[in-house]
Amino acid sequence: MNSSDFLSRQFEAHRGHLHSVALRILGSDEAAQAALREARSRLNGNLGGWLTTVVGRICLDMLRARPPLPPGQETALADSVGLALLAVLETLAPDERLALVLHDLFGLPYEEIAPIVERSPAAARELAGRARRRVRGLSPVAEADLRAHRAAVAAFLAAAGEGDFDALSAILAPDVVVRSDAGPSVRGAVAVAGQAVMFARLATASSEFVDGLPAIVVREGGRPVRVMRFTVAGGRIAEIEVLTDPARLRLPG
Repeated sequence: MNSSDFLSRQFEAHRGHLHSVALRILGSDEAAQAALREARSRLNGNLGGWLTTVVGRICLDMLRARPPLPPGQETALADSVGLALLAVLETLAPDERLALVLHDLFGLPYEEIAPIVERSPAAARELAGRARRRVRGLSPVAEADLRAHRAAVAAFLAAAGEGDFDALSAILAPDVVVRSDAGPSVRGAVAVAGQAVMFARLATASSEFVDGLPAIVVREGGRPVRVMRFTVAGGRIAEIEVLTDPARLRLPG
């Protein structure tokens, strides 16, 4: 038997475990199978834990690149972990979800999780801890609020990036206020929408989780230079807090 055949047999021996890992991270059988195909294409001679690491890394990249799964594509995961846990998993940031699944469901030590999420073991432990607290404490009402928050932030970022004044005005409450640590407050949907159009030039702005809630982070050279945190009420953005002070921009991990 040549080395290629041996590795192929070893991969197949681990397939069930790897599929379980990918399914619980990604939430759909189709995505899990895609992750396994990609892992299979990267196969080398160091198996076992290496395979789990490879699949975890691929799943993390896929989570970061995709929007939330539409209802109906999560049936396989719902059957194995339950609808309540699935709903909470979908609210977690990709790194939090990966750390929680690999540690709590599969017993992977934080020392092995750390390189997958590109953090220290201590930071990986904190990611899982944050996710665990959310899993234990997020109520259905809070979950609905979080989904509305995430939708509002995504709509704001999309409209600002396109310079769409009307779309911005629609997602802002009439008496919205922007408070910044670098200047005076701005009040009113018209004024805030006009200011937000500036984001059309900020190609590095992205939606990320900050302190457990979706926020907008602007990076330069990979480092955060501005964070926008949102208060959402009734599906509309009621307040925006803008942070630019480097001392306050130390994001988790």
